[in-house]
Amino acid sequence: MKQNTSYFSHRNHSLSGTGALQVMHGASDGVVVIDEHNRIVFFNAAAEKLWGYSQPEVIGHNVSMLLPAGMRDEHDAFVDRNRRTGINTIIGTSREIRFENRAGDYVAGELALSMITLQPDGRKYYLATIKGMPEESHRRNLQALQNTVFRALSTDMTVHDIADLICRETETFVPDTVAVLMLVEKGHRLRILSGASFPRRYAAALENITLSDSDIATLAHDPAQAGTMVWKSYSSLGRSLGLHHCRASAIISPEGTVKGIFALFSRNPRQGTDGPDRIVNGCLPFCGVVIEQHEARQHIARLASYDPLTGFLNRSAVQGVLEKLVGQPGDNQFAVLLLNIDRFRDINEALGHANGDLFLQALAARMRALSPVGYILSRSSADEFIIVLPDTQHDTAVAFAANMLQGLTQPVEINDNYIVPSFSVGISMFPDMGPDSESLIGLAETAMRRVKKDARGTYRIATPVLQGTARDRLLPGVPLRETLDRGLLHLRYQPQVMARSGQLYGVEALARWHHPHLGDIFPARFMAVAEDTGQIDTIGIWALEKACRQIVAWDHDAIHVPTVAVSLSAGLLRKRQLPEMIVRMLETYQLAPQRLTVEMTENVAMDENGDTMAALRAIRTLGVGLSMDDFCTGFSSLSRLARLPLSEIRIDHSFITDLEHNANAQALTTAVVGMGNMLGMTVISAGVETEAQKTLLEQLHCDVMQGLLFSHPLTATELGQWVQDRRISKTEI
Repeated sequence: MKQNTSYFSHRNHSLSGTGALQVMHGASDGVVVIDEHNRIVFFNAAAEKLWGYSQPEVIGHNVSMLLPAGMRDEHDAFVDRNRRTGINTIIGTSREIRFENRAGDYVAGELALSMITLQPDGRKYYLATIKGMPEESHRRNLQALQNTVFRALSTDMTVHDIADLICRETETFVPDTVAVLMLVEKGHRLRILSGASFPRRYAAALENITLSDSDIATLAHDPAQAGTMVWKSYSSLGRSLGLHHCRASAIISPEGTVKGIFALFSRNPRQGTDGPDRIVNGCLPFCGVVIEQHEARQHIARLASYDPLTGFLNRSAVQGVLEKLVGQPGDNQFAVLLLNIDRFRDINEALGHANGDLFLQALAARMRALSPVGYILSRSSADEFIIVLPDTQHDTAVAFAANMLQGLTQPVEINDNYIVPSFSVGISMFPDMGPDSESLIGLAETAMRRVKKDARGTYRIATPVLQGTARDRLLPGVPLRETLDRGLLHLRYQPQVMARSGQLYGVEALARWHHPHLGDIFPARFMAVAEDTGQIDTIGIWALEKACRQIVAWDHDAIHVPTVAVSLSAGLLRKRQLPEMIVRMLETYQLAPQRLTVEMTENVAMDENGDTMAALRAIRTLGVGLSMDDFCTGFSSLSRLARLPLSEIRIDHSFITDLEHNANAQALTTAVVGMGNMLGMTVISAGVETEAQKTLLEQLHCDVMQGLLFSHPLTATELGQWVQDRRISKTEI
């Protein structure tokens, strides 16, 4: 210690004599001065606090002892090159650095360098000023990472990739560490969501951990105990793999559930202080969001295949199962049973939907108990079930149907109400009665409907007569599927004109199909076929995609179409993933949400299904328009209408046809327009064909009109020309 002090006094008398060092010793920022041999000649009190070394411990030593381990070997050569060449790359600059203090913590600071030349010998000294800012650095880094994570969550990045991003960035905040994000799955088993740098042997050990109920309770009360659970029993293994310490915390949901564990394992033998703990705790909120997103996507994936009420496969999933069975080689035989609950609507209305759900769950439990292992159960609609019997012949299918009906028709108790269920069952057989899944389900449905007509509560097997009837009804089904696959379905666009200004309000997209052999097939027919054969959702998604692509094409050609309305089916509007699908389309084509409007029928809007209402609200929250088509043709409830998140309603053309001569039609139209205006909705009148109708609607203050008076449905090119012609005519006027 004395030797270092005398060294300093002897070698630097000219510098110390100025009194500058005494001034710098009390500076609030750390100050370090090195001589021409890179030896520390000055180390003030603030520097002592930053590094944890006292002045006597560093004076006379090479400055590399204060640097991060990765920089020490090259530091002398770097500074010497600056002295020798005079090329300045560091003097007068400032930058953020991280260095390791005596306790083993990585400390962030802002470094500024300057050079002093002393006369008469021209000796050069380097002076470093370090402003410690560990808390500010942690806050800024965590804020930047949080923003990055939230942006990533709104993209198509997988949850695993986002978790990898969190771990990689965290490892840069605390060097020589490995970050791991773990899920606590059902049954309290640990599973690693991300840990690309984590040793595989240790990862395998962690994934063998099943936390006890006591462990979960402990973590919920004290999240920091996670470090003990993922390190204490495996510390020997960890040290053999180069890991020495672990900082970890449980991730707790707002409801108090333990969702996961975020851990930071250190390769540095020194323990350090609480810096890594602050980093781990700072990462917990967005780690929790990532886990929630992971669970939500898993839930959505499950909803895509399973009915949430009964846990059975949904209709689209069971169709996939049937297609696989149809495609199996060899002499494959199986049966399809379609079971429809008789008068289920009466049960819902009498007992309420909550008790109706309990009734369905009780029936589903019975079906599961009565079905042998290997039978496939599906709930295909609100009151309809499908059971697939693999490797089954005619007699076995009939015996099973009879046994199932006997078991299902026993009384069911729901909240002190005893209900005697009744089912109508249709049966189809493969390969005798159907070449594909659509035909098999369609034939079973036809047989079931015949049961409902003739004698409820029993079963019927599809016969050749029923098969012929179904074939006639489903004739366009296969060509329609081929048309979709080959991209031969087209959209036409009918303009919607604002009543007051005559400007284009938007267009309605209408599907059109001309088949080379079947000729023109009216939408009413092929849409019904699409509904029956399960293709209606595909058409809706295709129409949305096509409309978005066409808007972009019009914009490119300087043809402004404010919005395109696309009609979607009830089934598609029940899919919870629909809003996310719309978001992806808008992002893909870089469209504002208001450029798209989703249309639904009045019956869909009146649907009490919770999934439908959730989808409608999510669509409006996006900013996409929501329109009720064919208004006044169904059984609307005004109180329900007021609760729907609609942006517009369309008066059905049947009311406009007789508007000039029918006082009732005029009164109804007046009421609808007034109600729409009071609810903040745009009112569109469809089917406007005469000037007299147009004049009446203007007098009734209708917002928008659509019909043959303005234009028939047009191709995209024709609509562009229509817009340009109206633009030219208005300019001439």
